[in-house]
Amino acid sequence: MPQVSAAAPASGQPTLQEAFVAPGDASAIGLVLSQIQRRDDLSLLWVQDRKAMREMGRIYLPGLLEMTECPVIHVAAQDGREALWAMLEGLKCASLGAVIGEIQGDPRALDFTATRRLAVAAERYGVPAFLVRVNGQPNLSGARRRWRVESRPSLSHLYDAKAPGAPVWSLDLFRARDMPPRRWEVSYDRAAHRLDLVPATGDGQVEEDFRRAG
Repeated sequence: MPQVSAAAPASGQPTLQEAFVAPGDASAIGLVLSQIQRRDDLSLLWVQDRKAMREMGRIYLPGLLEMTECPVIHVAAQDGREALWAMLEGLKCASLGAVIGEIQGDPRALDFTATRRLAVAAERYGVPAFLVRVNGQPNLSGARRRWRVESRPSLSHLYDAKAPGAPVWSLDLFRARDMPPRRWEVSYDRAAHRLDLVPATGDGQVEEDFRRAG
């Protein structure tokens, strides 16, 4: 099964990516975590505003540590403005492996200028930034890649047909500066910490199309 590398910038330059997701759907979080390198010498900064925590729940730190192998610093922000400020300040810290922000809806503070600042800071200081938009609208943004992410039925379990297998997500890259818009369905391989393409039935071109895109 071909591996997916499309979620990481082709140049390898850290920048800002934005992922839109419906309330209660954790697929965007899965996409973000799959892009983070497992390094125990770097920490993650995870910022959630109050409304996002209400919709998605507070992050489970022990589970994140097991998956990413990175210590996690959690910031509970009162609103979108506080969350954006915390993200921007975190991007200036080179000891962070990534800065992740979850913001619900479309707060006034979340405009093109705010996202542009995040993108510039991520590129200047070399810290990847991910902005998860819960029930948000894809208005004008400075993010270099913008995704719509949705959960799909999981794959079959290898040893138990009645149990869920690897999670499957639909990825819609609807805007990017370094590659054309495309859609993929992918599964997450936890052991290898990577995304694999899940071709649609009868779609013999999916692997070749992806190779051209990546």
